[in-house]
Amino acid sequence: MNPIGGYFSLELSRHEEYHKNSIRLNTGRNCLEYILRARRYKKVYLPYYTCEVVLEPFKKLGVDYEFYHIDIHLEIRDQLTLKADEALLYVNYYGLKQRYIESMAAKVGEHLIVDNTQAFYAKPIVGIDTFYTCRKFFGVPDGAYLYTDILLEEYFEQDLSFDRMASLSKRIDLGPESGYADFCQVSHNLIGQPIKKMSRLTERMMQGIDYTSIAQKRRTNYSQLHEALGASNTMELQLDDDAVPMVYPYFAPVMGLREKLIDNKVFVARYWPNVLEWTAEKDIEYQIAYQMQPLPIDQRYGAEEMKRVIEIVKQ
Repeated sequence: MNPIGGYFSLELSRHEEYHKNSIRLNTGRNCLEYILRARRYKKVYLPYYTCEVVLEPFKKLGVDYEFYHIDIHLEIRDQLTLKADEALLYVNYYGLKQRYIESMAAKVGEHLIVDNTQAFYAKPIVGIDTFYTCRKFFGVPDGAYLYTDILLEEYFEQDLSFDRMASLSKRIDLGPESGYADFCQVSHNLIGQPIKKMSRLTERMMQGIDYTSIAQKRRTNYSQLHEALGASNTMELQLDDDAVPMVYPYFAPVMGLREKLIDNKVFVARYWPNVLEWTAEKDIEYQIAYQMQPLPIDQRYGAEEMKRVIEIVKQ
């Protein structure tokens, strides 16, 4: 029986989730593990330019993998021929490569795996295994969505997220620096987690998001940065009408720009430090990982914050 009365929980509104028809799991890497276990692939081709956590399910399951290179447009450079028991994983970089993914899906078919962890709003393609994560776009502790037409006949327990909330609440009360250690600790604790269903807390939080408003803010902020910085940006990525970007990828040979941004409290991530170990300095992946600055454009900010970012970059 559901309890009646007592103290209140968080006040969370309940609307329709954006990925309401997906499988709700706890992490993106576990969505990938689910696909590998269900499809029983013997080998998967992976981009050099990706986060090292993607290797976790491969090592866990003993599935073989091989890296491939991309070009400056973030499209596959190598010639790949897939066998019947092999697959190709491609990342929808910064949420800006949906048209390219659609063209690949037409060629590769069901052997394509789409990593939409940087492209929450990108629509899944029928028959193509696709997964998303929540933390990169919204203030939630964990959570992921998976689209696949092959299901594992297994029971997965439900995850618990209440003890992963410290960084989210501290950022509101105390500022970003105070909760950063907690954020990193949550990221560390998610390593090695078994496949679980998305927690009730994360699901409720995802039901309270105004997805339409957030999408518009991200697109507007992206466009403002691109109008001001596009001429000096080596990375020419088109913002399609249906694209909702994660960041504005600013790629220019400006030494010390990352440090200058951080000194001015514009916190930019590095995608991804492991790439500097996997590739050589001559490789485009190395150069992007080293010099591309993912400028924040998310829903917390507007025209004034974008103007500040532009001024710092142009100084």
